[in-house]
Amino acid sequence: MHNLRAAMLMVLAMAAFACEDALLKGLSGHIPTGQLLAVIGFAGMVVFGLWIALGPEGLRLRTLLRPPVALRNLCEGICAITFLTALATGDLSIASAILQAQPLLMTLGAALFLGEQVGWRRWLSIAVGFAGVLLIVKPGTASFEVSSIFAVIAVLSLAVRDLITRRLPPDVGSGLLSAGAFGSMGVAGLVLMGFGGQAAVAPTAGQGALMAATLCFGLLGYITMVVATRIAEIAVIAPFRYSRLLFAMLLAVIVFRERPDALTLAGAALIAGAGIYSMWREARLRRARLAAVRGE
Repeated sequence: MHNLRAAMLMVLAMAAFACEDALLKGLSGHIPTGQLLAVIGFAGMVVFGLWIALGPEGLRLRTLLRPPVALRNLCEGICAITFLTALATGDLSIASAILQAQPLLMTLGAALFLGEQVGWRRWLSIAVGFAGVLLIVKPGTASFEVSSIFAVIAVLSLAVRDLITRRLPPDVGSGLLSAGAFGSMGVAGLVLMGFGGQAAVAPTAGQGALMAATLCFGLLGYITMVVATRIAEIAVIAPFRYSRLLFAMLLAVIVFRERPDALTLAGAALIAGAGIYSMWREARLRRARLAAVRGE
């Protein structure tokens, strides 16, 4: 029962994130991207800051000064700038599909930098996933879009962020990390406005409401994802992360009238299939190691 509830919460989180991305893309045509990041990022930071300050975790700002946490937040800021730029200048379907390569990059990074053992099956799944990314990006062809490079940088930043997270000590709370992530987004927005020469504009009442909705969807996604990971095994709910791609594709077609070509759809299918297999294989190996330790 817990696994079913967690799976539903994970799907809800992915739907919320897809809606957040769609709203950001729509707003980016009217509000400077730096301003969007600054407003939504700092607002989210305040909400999470109040949550952890009033909760058992407590607001320990010194933790943010630790080098690994600061580096993690830097990756968050880079991801925020590059992914929103990809959304603003390219297709939602393409940016969302490339983003799904993150678990595969995590496996690759863990093997190269953390010394984790990766067998030939997972190496093959990584290769298949990267082939999917190439099908979507289409380098060297007339269909190539620069916006897809920003999406690739974003997913690389996410992978580095999560590799750093694996090495953080247990006393670094998830609430503070979430507040730091939103704060990094806000700082990234100010940097983009300053160095990109983006002047702030006064949003209309409708645009203000959409920005508030964007923040609500982002917070909903974070909270439900955290709850899902706490009440069930990661191996059970991890594949449901790919439901974000389905929601993003539907929104791209219905709202933005995008028409992903056959190569994009094939690439997205390869990335999702390879990622799901890699996570399933990793979970199976983890269970086998635990059984060996227990002498079962």
